[in-house]
Amino acid sequence: MLLIALLWLFILLFKLFFALKMLRAAHRHCGGDLHTVMVMQPILSGDPALESVLASTVGQLRGAAFLWLIDDDDAEAARVTQRLQVRYPQQHITVLSFPQAPEGVNPKLFKLEQARAQVTRDVILVLDDDAVLSAESLCNMLDALTESTLVTALPWYRAADNLPSRLLAQFVNDNSALTYLPLLPFSPPLTLNGMCYAIHGKTLASAGGFAPVLRHLTDDLAMATLLTRHGVRIVQSAAAVRVQTSVADAKRYFRQMHRWFLFATLLMHEKSAAINLAIFLLQGLHPLLLWTLVILAFGGATQTALLLGVLAIRHLALRYVQRAVAAEIPSHPLLSLLSELLQPFHLLNALVNRTIYWRSRRYRIFSNDWFTSL
Repeated sequence: MLLIALLWLFILLFKLFFALKMLRAAHRHCGGDLHTVMVMQPILSGDPALESVLASTVGQLRGAAFLWLIDDDDAEAARVTQRLQVRYPQQHITVLSFPQAPEGVNPKLFKLEQARAQVTRDVILVLDDDAVLSAESLCNMLDALTESTLVTALPWYRAADNLPSRLLAQFVNDNSALTYLPLLPFSPPLTLNGMCYAIHGKTLASAGGFAPVLRHLTDDLAMATLLTRHGVRIVQSAAAVRVQTSVADAKRYFRQMHRWFLFATLLMHEKSAAINLAIFLLQGLHPLLLWTLVILAFGGATQTALLLGVLAIRHLALRYVQRAVAAEIPSHPLLSLLSELLQPFHLLNALVNRTIYWRSRRYRIFSNDWFTSL
């Protein structure tokens, strides 16, 4: 059991060291001009927090222009965006409505590509409708942005006031920095954070816009692959983006986790054996070792004491890196432990169940570029 605990500790400390190294090296000076930015947000109703989240972003990014992309049949999204246009008349907010994406076409990328011709500023910021980006974070992203790069942000979650939402948020807050940052000193990012990224419009146009990857379900991986092939370097910044999604019940929590883990399997399918081994050693092995320690702890007082020591180190390490990402991230040690122990079951579910839910939509997944609506 001691050897297992030492291996578990080595992996944790490796990830912690390099994550903190990247966070400390993050550029904190805000020198970007928000008047050069057009925020493109594909919007789909269904989340109770939608209006408040959009309002928070508009309030934060004064000077930026907004393109809000809704569906023709989404009456609630139309009402929300119209109310916010009235509430913020001084902001440049344009609402564009589109028909449903054709069968087999990514609905988010479909709206982004259709709206790209309406971009009137130099920099495009693609931002999910459940994400809030501060002016400081955007400025830090702009400082790292060049005509040959795409800059993506580091997500953390603010939970709604119920257990499923807190459990979902705990997964992101425990794993975001320790997933995106530790490998950066050794290799480029494996993908980009599709929730929030910035790119010059001319740079995006030189790669054909979003059109070449319209039939890819995992838009973040598809865009990262496309842009890399066109000589664009993906920059994973430490600029924090806050995500706020309401998860009504346990069923929706498991659906969300299933979708994320299924997308992870699609990413691994496109990577080399060496990259997959690194992913397993740094991400997949850790929960399995923790499960082993929990089971062995039933063997006696010594094993139990060792497990408690491991859990104490785990808690302190996670809290240290979470505070470096965002001081507002709360501490929930029991939820954190439960979240990690559930990860192998989420992965197993993703491997056997290829049907995902996204709010009111359902898709059957065959591969990254082959899926159908149900």
